[in-house]
Amino acid sequence: MNAPFTKVYVIDGKGHLLGRLATVVAKLVLSGQKVVVVRCEDMNVSGSFFRNKIKLHNYLNKRCLSNPKRGPFHFRAPSRIFYRALRGMIPHKTPRGEAALGRVKVFEGVPPPYDKMKRMVIPRALRVINLKPGRKFSTLSNLSSEVGWKYQDVVADLEKKRKVRAQAFYERKKAIANIRAKAVAAKEAELAPIKEQLVQYGH
Repeated sequence: MNAPFTKVYVIDGKGHLLGRLATVVAKLVLSGQKVVVVRCEDMNVSGSFFRNKIKLHNYLNKRCLSNPKRGPFHFRAPSRIFYRALRGMIPHKTPRGEAALGRVKVFEGVPPPYDKMKRMVIPRALRVINLKPGRKFSTLSNLSSEVGWKYQDVVADLEKKRKVRAQAFYERKKAIANIRAKAVAAKEAELAPIKEQLVQYGH
C-alpha cells in the first residue's frame, strides 16, 4: 500500500475482512506509521459461522500442558483477535517488530477522541470487493460472544449513542453551511465592485 505518511491513520474496521486488513496494517506499522483501528467488532471473516466457531474452539484448546498459565493466552474480545492476527504478520520478537506493534491501537466501537476524527477504509480489504457474492461470512462480534466476550450489548448501546451525537453534529454543520451560503449570496452585489478592483491587481 503506497500511502502518504500522516500523523495517524484511523481505520474503520466495519465490513473489512480480518486477514486482508491485518496485512495492510502490518505493512503500515512496519514502515513507521501509527495506526488506530476502530469498530473491530464489525469485521468479517470468510466462511460460515459454524466453521469459524469450530476453528476458534480448536484454538481455545491449545495450552501448555505442564503449566497453562504460561500460555497461549486466549483473548476473546474482537479487537484482541484482530491484534493476534496482526501480530502473526510482524516479527514481534525483534526490536523492530516490538516497536511496530507499539504503533497500533485497536478498539471496539469508536471511543473518543477518534469519534471526532476522519476515518478511512481500505478498499483492497473490503468484503464487498474481495468476497464473491453469495459466499458465507461471519462477524467477529458474534464469534467473540460465543466464546466468552460479554460486552456485545454494551458496545452496541454506546455505538447507538455515538451515532445520535454524530447525526446532531452533522445537522448543525449543514445548517451553519446553509446560513453562510445565504449570507454570501445576499452580499454578492455589494462585493462586485471590490472584486473587480481585486482582479485588476491580479487577485
